[in-house]
Amino acid sequence: MKTLITGIHHITAIAGNPQKNVDFYTGILGLRMVKKTINFDAPDVYHFYFGDELGTPGTVFTTFPFDGARKGTKGTGELTYTAFSIPQASLSFWIDRLAKYNIPTSTPLSRFGEKLIRFEDHDGMGIELIANDRDSRKGWTYGNIPLEHSIRGFYGATLNLKAKELTEKLLTQFMDYKFMAEENGRFRYGTKGEPGDIVDIVLDNNGRQGIQSAGTVHHIAFRTANTSSQLEIQKILMENGYHVTEVKDRNYFKSIYFREPGGVLFEIATDEPGFAIDEDEAHLGELLKLPEWAEPQRDKITSRLAKVNLNLESFA
Repeated sequence: MKTLITGIHHITAIAGNPQKNVDFYTGILGLRMVKKTINFDAPDVYHFYFGDELGTPGTVFTTFPFDGARKGTKGTGELTYTAFSIPQASLSFWIDRLAKYNIPTSTPLSRFGEKLIRFEDHDGMGIELIANDRDSRKGWTYGNIPLEHSIRGFYGATLNLKAKELTEKLLTQFMDYKFMAEENGRFRYGTKGEPGDIVDIVLDNNGRQGIQSAGTVHHIAFRTANTSSQLEIQKILMENGYHVTEVKDRNYFKSIYFREPGGVLFEIATDEPGFAIDEDEAHLGELLKLPEWAEPQRDKITSRLAKVNLNLESFA
């Protein structure tokens, strides 16, 4: 059978102050700002994309920063921890780097035979760095982090749910995922079980529903090759009772959305066309890029957006 979904495309979170958001993900974590645009559904709000050199699907963490937004709370029906992949020998480097910027981290934890640390960004966004020797992807650096220690992209994501059966059915019957393993109540799924495609389900039968705001994930997007494969998966999902949106043009990919049975918003996004369609690869993320329909309102839009800068010299 043809594979339609190949892993995680991007993960999108709600954030607070835009400059603090840029500082954390570019300055401290060292991700590249590959695109600075607007939330297409709320044009007065930025949409930042952070990833590897080209914003390769599977590396891109994106944010909607609402300045002044109150903090959300982790709970059920949410993606509570986004895990990034780092080289196996880099864990101590990251423990030291995060301590340098007064970011508390967990002690090193062990999961499925791999070491990791867990921490939060300035908004309370849950993050994990998982050290492994299974990721051959090339990292990115602005020069402030040695390339050999740089983040490679996503490792995976944790869904915090009250029940797993219906979500498991969705993943394994309709989204090309397979059950991989279980450890201490954590159920792991993957298309191949490699960094960049892993989804974990953790059950919290009596947990409170999460409250979405700054520091929480808005949605997780899964990869599909192109618009043809996207329409195929859309058809499969709709035929099996999922309420899927029409295809939405996000300039850098096409998207469809639906909620999985546990309440998490899922997106399926195309790998094509990518982030270099309106900027040279060497200058990705430098200018505010607007969709064609928003260009007539550029002056109005920019007047409402706070100015942000890359302050990389502060995070050497």
